[in-house]
Amino acid sequence: MEIVMTHLEHALEERDCASPSREWPASPLDAAQRAFELLTAPPKPLTFDGGRIDCLPDRPIAVDRLRRLLIDDATPRTVRDAVWRELVTLARSGDPAWVLAVVGLAIPGLRRRAGRLAFGWHGETADLDAELLAGFLDRLSTIDLDGANICSRLIDAGARAVRRARNSVRDNDVIRVQEAWGPPPRPWGHPDWVLTRALTAAVIDPEECLLISATRLDDVPLTVVADRLGVTVDLAASWRRDGERRLVAAIRSGDLDWVALSPAG
Repeated sequence: MEIVMTHLEHALEERDCASPSREWPASPLDAAQRAFELLTAPPKPLTFDGGRIDCLPDRPIAVDRLRRLLIDDATPRTVRDAVWRELVTLARSGDPAWVLAVVGLAIPGLRRRAGRLAFGWHGETADLDAELLAGFLDRLSTIDLDGANICSRLIDAGARAVRRARNSVRDNDVIRVQEAWGPPPRPWGHPDWVLTRALTAAVIDPEECLLISATRLDDVPLTVVADRLGVTVDLAASWRRDGERRLVAAIRSGDLDWVALSPAG
């Protein structure tokens, strides 16, 4: 939260913007969204030079309009990556306005990941959100711009920071069950328990858990599960593929080892 506010103050000073009279939101993500809105407000909205990127309008594009373009399914992934390379370069130039702009442009993805990471958390979600933003901003200065999916990799870095924070307070992340429903003996290697730990640690979300469990373990056709979720088969397959990729990475890295399963005495 503090790092976002510091960037905001510097950005407002440089752009001669007045600070809003009402108090800032308690949520770091909400505060980042407010900061982004200030950068896009008249009389001097922050704009991105569309002429730098093929397939974008050859004119200045307000960053709020740019965000709509970036999350539009019709925008090719190659164009998104090209835009993000320019954005990260601008953020690294030392202009705090572009640091805030990069955060604001990533807010849709950050919010979605924050929802996953908060699953099973019993503390203040604002603490997790602050870790998410801190990890995102820390990675901003070092991320390799030659690779693809730059925004996703920045968000992944924020998610890793959240998981490290949760690991430090692992006692708050316990699945409590009735005594008659105790977990199997260690190491709880049954696939159902692996999925349960992954869901609790926000490695996968409930939809991905359902897709993996139903189609991989129970042999339910993907079309049936997709219909239940109200999405297309292609989108369901994409969700499952993304979830399985994160699940495999979490198992290999040991990220699920700290998720405790204990009966409620």
